[in-house]
Amino acid sequence: MMRIKTTRSPLILAGDVGGTNTRLGLFSVTGQRYRLLSEETFPSKNYSCLEEVLKDFLQGKGLRKSRIASACFGVAGPVAGKIVAATNLPWVINTASLQKELSIEKVEVINDLLANAYGISRLKRTDFELLNTGTGRKGNRALISAGTGLGQAGLFWDGKRHLPSPSEGGHVDFAPRNHLEIELLQFLIERFGHVSYERVLSGGGLVHIYQFLRDSRSFGVEPGWLSKKMEPEYPAMAISEMARLRKSRLCAKALDLFASIYGAAAGNLALQVMAVGGIYVGGGIAPKIIWKLKDGSFMRAFKNKGRLSKILAQIPVRVIMNDMAALLGAASRAEQILKEIGGI
Repeated sequence: MMRIKTTRSPLILAGDVGGTNTRLGLFSVTGQRYRLLSEETFPSKNYSCLEEVLKDFLQGKGLRKSRIASACFGVAGPVAGKIVAATNLPWVINTASLQKELSIEKVEVINDLLANAYGISRLKRTDFELLNTGTGRKGNRALISAGTGLGQAGLFWDGKRHLPSPSEGGHVDFAPRNHLEIELLQFLIERFGHVSYERVLSGGGLVHIYQFLRDSRSFGVEPGWLSKKMEPEYPAMAISEMARLRKSRLCAKALDLFASIYGAAAGNLALQVMAVGGIYVGGGIAPKIIWKLKDGSFMRAFKNKGRLSKILAQIPVRVIMNDMAALLGAASRAEQILKEIGGI
């Protein structure tokens, strides 16, 4: 376990709490900069609460908790108070409990997409892949991220800077655009009752699309060798890999449909917040299927908005390739908290 060297700089603790992994980072703050001292990723399912992860992260670092000046955690779930229930993880995150565990008062829990939004300004140009150049006008921006779940956030332009704003837009009703997607909706209604975009645009969502196409038998029958590949813990990875290698028409069609719906949802978000300043595509899935997102299917669906298609064509669209975005964003917010209390 890494021991933290003595430094007079304030320390901040940041976390990116997801349904699959929890990533924690310890940073030192000097002036307008903060530096990563230590970072670790933990499988969320191996722990019963965030406090247990924090204990594992901090022990053995030769660090007194009193040296941590502030902390911020981005959590995949709706944040509307001091107690937060994660959406795809059986954790209840209590700010008061975290304050007690860390022995500090300045602890904040924010939505994970809000943390991502804060992190965008901390990324380099090389941390993005460009899907659409657009015109680069000043104005609102927005973020959409598919991973274990589906998240959204806005970045509203006040004339001088972008102000991150949380959203639970990933749970709005799924809106099919054609006969095939209507059949997909009917398939999912029978299974889940209410069908949100997250039921389609997530790791589990890609599997749902595959199962729908498989059961419809419109794009071929699932061979035995492919059935075995669906058995591992992460079948979505098998689907995307078989599509990339062109070994399965069924997998290729599933990923085609996923990318098209993803593009349409991103276009919807762009219109909802009038994101003329740009759309960012985050989350764990996009970097893994960047080859697919760049083949044109995503952007065709993004721009296809009838009379407003010309506006969509002018919006820059970038994929976040750096998986540290949310952690850096949580650290950025923890730094702001420190400034607010006069700690730096």
